[in-house]
Amino acid sequence: MSFFSFCCGRASWGERRRKDSTSWRIFSLKELSSATNNFNYDNKLGEGRFGSVYWGQLWDGSQIAVKRLKVWSHQAEQEFAVEIEVLGRVRHKNLLSLRGYCAEGKEHLIVYDYMPNLSLHSHLHGHYSAECILDWGRRMSTAIGSAEGIAYLHHQATPHIIHQDIKASNVLLDMDFQARLADFGFAKLIPDGATDATTDVKSNLGYLAPEYVSSGKASESSDVYSLGVLLLELVCGKRPVEKLSATMKLSITEWALPLARERKFNEIADPKLNGNYVEAELTRVVLVALFCAQNSPEKRPTVLEVVDLLKGASKEKLSKLENDDMFRPEPPEASQGASTPDKGSEDIAQETVP
Repeated sequence: MSFFSFCCGRASWGERRRKDSTSWRIFSLKELSSATNNFNYDNKLGEGRFGSVYWGQLWDGSQIAVKRLKVWSHQAEQEFAVEIEVLGRVRHKNLLSLRGYCAEGKEHLIVYDYMPNLSLHSHLHGHYSAECILDWGRRMSTAIGSAEGIAYLHHQATPHIIHQDIKASNVLLDMDFQARLADFGFAKLIPDGATDATTDVKSNLGYLAPEYVSSGKASESSDVYSLGVLLLELVCGKRPVEKLSATMKLSITEWALPLARERKFNEIADPKLNGNYVEAELTRVVLVALFCAQNSPEKRPTVLEVVDLLKGASKEKLSKLENDDMFRPEPPEASQGASTPDKGSEDIAQETVP
């Protein structure tokens, strides 16, 4: 479908959507140029593959983030259409809300709510990382909020949605440091009864499930894998993959699993926390994260189970997870990958959430 037919040739569609929901609207290019000071460099918040994001302020004083696509290719056109459709229909406290869009000539822009505390990536690895504004309480809230946002996409949105690009730079933080999952440009809408969607591999490799990398086939389980990496990143403050030398790299799952098996959770904790965390919660997040980031998709939990485990709702399930085979210390000569669990983990993954 061409962009013209999507946004212009179907004017009645846009009118219907605006009547159905007053939460978003169509912006003029003049209005967005004024709001961003003509897309001034000083207003730039970041840049991605398809364009730049700018801070802006509307005439009523409200702050916005404007995603301006820099290349209008067929792929970018598809992403724009998908993002408008998906963001227009989702409403959840942990998902970024759409304010509107603009399509004039060669300019194609999407308008979002502005998140004053920027992204999780900026606090863990960017210019806010040295300040350690993310204390343990905020990290725990971000972990649960991110999982609940994904749970909405997987189990409550109609049709169900696979995000496909879960990573720290796509977890934004509002003024209260509540997590808002962003960037649905790669999401596919999954019809009822379907379990996966074939797509190109687009995200950062450190977050991608092995079956997604090899086949390009995304699923709810591959989202859970990415969430596991994100949860571990929250706890330890390390990047998903760390470079050890010019030729060697180590993933945080490979680094953390041996420590978890030895119950050295204090060595996994981000040093910037200075020991200020709830030990039981940190242990829980680490175990859940590694449980999610297993190589075998059938052994991973559902995101509803992840939410349940993160909240500590079931002591029985937490105890079972802690004593799972994948967390038993191995003999010194054994050498297994971080994401390769033993057989017992399958039992917890298949339990249903009450």
